[in-house]
Amino acid sequence: MTKYLVSRVLRGLLSVIIVVGVVMVLIYSCLDRNLIFANDPVFSKHKSNAQEVYKMQQWEYYGYVDYVPYADFMQQLVSSGEITQPEFDAAIKFGNRAQQDSPAAAEYVRRFSEGYEAEGYTVVRLEGKTRGNTNKYLDGGEPRLYAYRDVPLLSRLWNYLTGLIRVDNIHAVQGDVGKRGLTFTLYDPAYGGEKFSPAIMGNGTVHKYLLYFDDRFPYLHQNLVTISLGKSYSVNKGIDVYHTMTDSQGARDMTMITYPSGNVEMSADDIHTAVYVAGSLAEGDAVVKRNFVDDYTSVTTRKMGLSKLGYSFVIGIISVLLAYALAIPLGILMALKKDKLPDKLGTVYIVFVMAVPSLAYIFLFKAIGEHLGLPTTFDMESPTWLMYVLPVISLALPSVANLMKWLRRYMIDQMNADYVKFARAGGLSESGIFRSHVLKNAIIPIVHGIPASVLGVLVGAIITERVYVVPGAGNLLTRAINFYDNGVIVGVTLFYAVVSVVSVILGDVLMSIMDPRISFTSKEG
Repeated sequence: MTKYLVSRVLRGLLSVIIVVGVVMVLIYSCLDRNLIFANDPVFSKHKSNAQEVYKMQQWEYYGYVDYVPYADFMQQLVSSGEITQPEFDAAIKFGNRAQQDSPAAAEYVRRFSEGYEAEGYTVVRLEGKTRGNTNKYLDGGEPRLYAYRDVPLLSRLWNYLTGLIRVDNIHAVQGDVGKRGLTFTLYDPAYGGEKFSPAIMGNGTVHKYLLYFDDRFPYLHQNLVTISLGKSYSVNKGIDVYHTMTDSQGARDMTMITYPSGNVEMSADDIHTAVYVAGSLAEGDAVVKRNFVDDYTSVTTRKMGLSKLGYSFVIGIISVLLAYALAIPLGILMALKKDKLPDKLGTVYIVFVMAVPSLAYIFLFKAIGEHLGLPTTFDMESPTWLMYVLPVISLALPSVANLMKWLRRYMIDQMNADYVKFARAGGLSESGIFRSHVLKNAIIPIVHGIPASVLGVLVGAIITERVYVVPGAGNLLTRAINFYDNGVIVGVTLFYAVVSVVSVILGDVLMSIMDPRISFTSKEG
């Protein structure tokens, strides 16, 4: 079993890497990279040369290019001691055209251009754009000089995969942060130091809290190991795909907060999410300086609703439980009453679900629910359990038909098998044959699909969530495609691929547990 699992996990990881690689090739080679600015309001605000520089900065941020502006090159020379600050000041400003450069600027512009061209970069000089014959620049028309080169796809894939999991440590933050180390406390200062709540905090780490308890399921949380699936361009601009899927949504959850300074006030700030931002305390406003004592000032807000994964999981898991609870007894009844009324009614239902497009019966259920007074859209501001009814029914009933169909088929196959005939001939009762042989063998293929059904709810249901306006994970991929959000597309693809691989492995393991004839340790199994 162990050898099999290791083999399947390794092959599964290879499959995931191949899938992500193929998606990256399709996205970053076949799609115009300018499409990522289609829904970027900041892009349209920049004009002239400033717009070109903004494009380069964003392409570097999202991993398309390696971008080096002339100012950074000069600053590196100052940092290395190769030039002095006065020399930097004399050479940093260059003319609108190459002919207008001062001798000092011309020399360093030449060094910059020749050096980066030798390394395979493309050097771009944007001439200054002025108003008529005046020396005043147009908006964003200042001269620019930079070098860039495309990041190879293999390097992009490698950087993406190696950056998926990050482990925080006391040396993660650069610069002077005081004494680096970890602190363990039994009384979390986020609760005023009066409530028994163990926590581990760090200094020099990216996150202030590495391990802590709070009042939200699963109650024990950690920031020591974080997952990074890539930044969003537009769906949730600048936020990692993982946080887009897992952060809570809805109205702000206001509670009494004790800040690190000891100040207590009503706020939705989640102190446990504090992240280090260099210089933020000194440069912050009065509120920041009143509430914080160090540069761990960047916090998220607590929301009252579930995350995208949370809504998809709740709806999905209820629908899965409902589907199996209905389908198994109905499928058994159809098999036992073959060609009789229960079987014919079940067959009609199965044919209806197979013949009618899913969108049609989802809208049918929605219309019926609206007539009965059930909520037809999600409302995170005024949540009620009734808003789950229609999405659950829309997801469960098609699954019921599919499970009924296959369970009926497997049971009829088993009932006509030779070993059942021999059992009857040996004098075993029909009920004994059914319990000990027919049902046990027929249920094995159904069991294989249970992990996929359970884990599959995490990816959400695209059509159902769009119809009922569910703020779940199912909408995320379609929105990313519509907005050309390549970072989200890759991150969600990776998530889907991992869920699929894990589902298959767990299904195989569950089958081996249910059926002793299946063995992963011998050639005959």
